[in-house]
Amino acid sequence: MRKLIFPISVGILSMSFTPLPEAGTIASGNSASAKANPETFSLYNSIRLDQYGLSEEAFIYALKGYEKLASQNRISRCDYLTICDFSQSSRHKRLYIIDMTKGLLLFNTYVAHGRNSGGEFARKFSNTPESLQSSLGFYITSNTYIGEHGLSLRINGLESGYNDKAFERSIVIHGAAYVDGSRAKSAFGMGRSFGCPAVPQKESGKIINTIKNGTCFFIYHPSRNYLLTSKILND
Repeated sequence: MRKLIFPISVGILSMSFTPLPEAGTIASGNSASAKANPETFSLYNSIRLDQYGLSEEAFIYALKGYEKLASQNRISRCDYLTICDFSQSSRHKRLYIIDMTKGLLLFNTYVAHGRNSGGEFARKFSNTPESLQSSLGFYITSNTYIGEHGLSLRINGLESGYNDKAFERSIVIHGAAYVDGSRAKSAFGMGRSFGCPAVPQKESGKIINTIKNGTCFFIYHPSRNYLLTSKILND
């Protein structure tokens, strides 16, 4: 079993942030905070993720799944953990890429949810082809390719019933012109995808090349059904 060691020296790359509203209430009886160990809180506080809008609950669930997948050798690259926090408004920077070896928040940027998942907030999720909804849970990043959106990154869903049809649905990480700061501030709001976690076009290349080929990618929402039945989080 692979032992994960959190860094003692922790820092943050230069990024601006805006205080965000508190994330939604997590499932009753399955409190992530109650089950977290001191190392988890230490890492969360050291990186100051609360200042970037990521709730403790989202981070704790993400780290729990990451540690389990790493211990099972299902992640070939343990250096990065990506958290897509769909409890937040799409107007906020809700994608977080953490360097787990250095304790650095490498990226904090915008990410789109599926067209049929909701407007400003994502509220509905599906694993069904043609649903145009986002899918919750844990993924492992795969290979890149050049498609209609340019450089794109395939992700493999690990959770039956939640995201295991990601490949069939062509759910990938790609850049999109409808995902950027100006759209976030406009009256129209952020654009939405066909279910892909689309990121700003200008940042997509760096993001994709950083997390490709075997890193952990987690799409979070405080959905009671998912948090109570995910085998990765509960078994």
